[in-house]
Amino acid sequence: MRRTRFDDWPCPIARATDLIGDWWTPLVMRELFYGRRRFDEIAESLQVPRAVLTARLNRLVDEGMITKVAYQERPVRHEYRLTEKGLAFGDVLLAMWRWAADWQWPEGDGPTVGLKSKATGEYVDPVVVDEHTGERTTMRTVRLARARATAAEPTPTPTLRQAEVPSTTE
Repeated sequence: MRRTRFDDWPCPIARATDLIGDWWTPLVMRELFYGRRRFDEIAESLQVPRAVLTARLNRLVDEGMITKVAYQERPVRHEYRLTEKGLAFGDVLLAMWRWAADWQWPEGDGPTVGLKSKATGEYVDPVVVDEHTGERTTMRTVRLARARATAAEPTPTPTLRQAEVPSTTE
């Protein structure tokens, strides 16, 4: 079965899903954030089939999320490093972490691992905030709107099928 492509839809969620919407890609990115850079390290940690890992790493390189850097000449071996675009994806992983920590364990339980600030050593609970106001942002506090137009391009009009967001109620 061929999968549907979303890489040309006007919705940022659809485009992100096109890139990271399989179950291995976010985990590969997680491993890179944990400091695993070499193919064998990632493969061993995830127990992922080599062909699957190769395909995911190649896609992440093609999309500019990571770079492939040779660390050995004979035989040639590479390691993978996060790019600026890849580093920015860390915010997505943190949002996924918070959601799963809050909702994917039975009530009263939680994950057996946590996140600590490198600066303070204190545990952190990530949230999404608006960079302009510093206020917490949720899907209940935002609505779909036309994108800000630049001088070079007109304001896009989202199509109903691809961008309609139903309103949520409290």
